[in-house]
Amino acid sequence: MNSFRRLVLAALIPAAALSLGLSGALAQSPSPAASASPSTTSPSPAPSASPAPAASALPAPAATPSPAASASPAPAASPSPAASASPSPQTPPPAAAATPPPVQTADPFGLETTLEPKKVVMVKGTANWDSAFDTLIDAFKALNTLLDKQGIKHAGNSMIVYTSTDDTGFTFLAEIPVEQDPKNLPKDMSIGKSPEGKALKFVHRGSYDNMDNTYEAITNHLDDKRLEAKDTFIEEYLTDPLKTAEDKLVINVFVPLK
Repeated sequence: MNSFRRLVLAALIPAAALSLGLSGALAQSPSPAASASPSTTSPSPAPSASPAPAASALPAPAATPSPAASASPAPAASPSPAASASPSPQTPPPAAAATPPPVQTADPFGLETTLEPKKVVMVKGTANWDSAFDTLIDAFKALNTLLDKQGIKHAGNSMIVYTSTDDTGFTFLAEIPVEQDPKNLPKDMSIGKSPEGKALKFVHRGSYDNMDNTYEAITNHLDDKRLEAKDTFIEEYLTDPLKTAEDKLVINVFVPLK
């Protein structure tokens, strides 16, 4: 507002100076008429008539400042629209907008966590490394067939628990969390609990065949941190292995610690 006022005053001051200069010039103009009246030497009644025009000429310059005075208040009222036209302080600043959450650029690697036990229906199996994924898929299919027939829904993600490994293959438990016990289980299936306790969490994305690279990184991480793992590994399939393309799998790998 102060800067706006300065602009208005700067515009008014030259106009006032010009009007005052004009009034001064008009005030000085009657003097030649007054000096001319004494120069006449005729004794005729003309001198008595000459003061009358001089008297009538004096009010004319005096009336000229009144328009200048009346013009000056008009610009003085102009700052009021400027005050009403400035709603910017009432609008919220752009900084008040909610900041977006931070973007996570990578999956956690070696995150400490605690596994909670869950009721699961499980099937035990063995597999060799050449056909490992196909064997796991068959185990999941058998469990899903049983649950679908009895109308039992999953209570969590499918899991594979590796119980032993060697150069030729491994033994495992395929597990699916449930809230109710299935009936008439085959001999190779049972009800139990998933692993529990402290573990490290790793994430694998991609095909099952490329998990060698993930497990190599896990081994290096354990060596660097000088951590001792139990003789078991757990894979939690965040994507359904029966419906997801193999190269699009997302698997949590849990390594229980001693």
